[in-house]
Amino acid sequence: MLDLLPDLFDHYPEQLVLLPNPWQSFGAKPIFYGEVVTVKCFEDNSKVKSELAKNGQGKVLVVDGGGSTRRALLGDMIALNAYDNGWEGIIINGCIRDAGTINTMQIGVQALGTNPIKTDKKDVGDVNVAIEIAGVSIFPGMMIYADLNGVAVSKQALDLTILA
Repeated sequence: MLDLLPDLFDHYPEQLVLLPNPWQSFGAKPIFYGEVVTVKCFEDNSKVKSELAKNGQGKVLVVDGGGSTRRALLGDMIALNAYDNGWEGIIINGCIRDAGTINTMQIGVQALGTNPIKTDKKDVGDVNVAIEIAGVSIFPGMMIYADLNGVAVSKQALDLTILA
């Protein structure tokens, strides 16, 4: 399958909400989905790092970085740790760095762009709280779906067998 969201919106238009940000896709896994785990932080990726160090089977970390493009909230070492811990993907409302290396990893990443500057580490941020990205409220436990067409959320898991 090369596209997921167009088919999902065709079958579930009432259950999905598109996050209308100008997402860029990174990582070698362009299609990914899973249960939402949230982090809210601003130019400090301490909580991103600690969450991605946990088991992420079936989960996607959704990071509200306030849309800042001044620092990168994800780099290659944290992305590799996420992959090693089974995360399906990472959505960053902000920037990543080490894009060339991340593009070789079998993990899905969507972000607003890139910036080579790392963040401060002050252990500031909130985990598993309600966040808002592009005017869309996102809660822990929702489902998120991403591909090269964009990013969308639903309140519960959608039956993907209808796509076969």
